[in-house]
Amino acid sequence: MSIPTKTIEQLTHLAREASVRAYAPYSHFRVGAALAAQSGAMFSGCNVENAAYGLTNCAERTAIFSMVAAGETSFEAIVVYTPTEKPIAPCGACRQVLFEFNPDAEMISVCDGTEIFRTSVRDLLPEAFGPKSLT
Repeated sequence: MSIPTKTIEQLTHLAREASVRAYAPYSHFRVGAALAAQSGAMFSGCNVENAAYGLTNCAERTAIFSMVAAGETSFEAIVVYTPTEKPIAPCGACRQVLFEFNPDAEMISVCDGTEIFRTSVRDLLPEAFGPKSLT
C-alpha cells in the first residue's frame, strides 16, 4: 500500500468534514468517509439514517455511490472517520461494497483518539464474493 501521505491527510480532512453533514437524528453517531478514485478525484460521504433503520446508508457506501454517480468505478484508498476514542472498521455491508470496487484498496480508520487502523479491503473481507466469483 503506497498511498502518499498528502493524499491520506486530504482524505482524513474530507472524512472529518463529511461527518459534520451526517444525518444522524437517531444514533447521533456522525460518520464521514472520503476516498481517492483511480483517477485521483476525491469523493466523500456521510451516514444518512432513516426511521426505518434498514434504509440507513453508511458513510462508506455514500462515498462509493457518489464516486460511481460521477462515472468512476475504482478507488485506491478510503479513510473513515468515527467520533470515537478508538478507530472502528466498516460494517459488513460496507466491506462488501468496498470489495466490489477494489479489493486491494487501502482502508484507513481514524477517530478522535490517536490510533489509526490501516488494512486492505481484501483483509477486511477474506474469501469474499465479488465480480470475479461470477466468471
